[in-house]
Amino acid sequence: MYPNNGTGHDEKPPPPPPMQIAQYPPAGAAPGQWTTGLCGCCEDPSNCIITWCCPCITFGQNAEIIDGGATSCCVGGLIYYLLANVGVACLYTCGYRKKLRGLHSLQEDPCDDCLVHCFCLPCALCQEHRELKNRGFDPSIGWAANAQKMNQGAATMPPMMQGMGR
Repeated sequence: MYPNNGTGHDEKPPPPPPMQIAQYPPAGAAPGQWTTGLCGCCEDPSNCIITWCCPCITFGQNAEIIDGGATSCCVGGLIYYLLANVGVACLYTCGYRKKLRGLHSLQEDPCDDCLVHCFCLPCALCQEHRELKNRGFDPSIGWAANAQKMNQGAATMPPMMQGMGR
């Protein structure tokens, strides 16, 4: 039951405020640029090894954060696994690279998202994982824990700058 608001009717508590996703680049990064290169897999050796041995884990973690919790790590990883068994995982995963770029206004670099995923899938998954980490997310703890961490730190986050209007 929900608490009584004094009117004699039980009311649902208000929903928590939505998590604000940081749109600003990390310190030292240029706006619109990836914080690491496509071939920088060894910058995070543990993620590189996990991605090489079981890319469905890295993809599932990335997908959960990029989708804002709408896709769980397990579901994303399972879909990746099933599609990889028939050789078309890259057609699914490239859409998440596009979503990540849209969330953070990143350039399509070094080429089209689907080409990156078709020819460099492990490197692309590692780069996306590093990008999320460099922007303050920890894909390994899931969306809910990241949302809680970000909402607790919202008071200390730098202000968001509005672009010039036309």
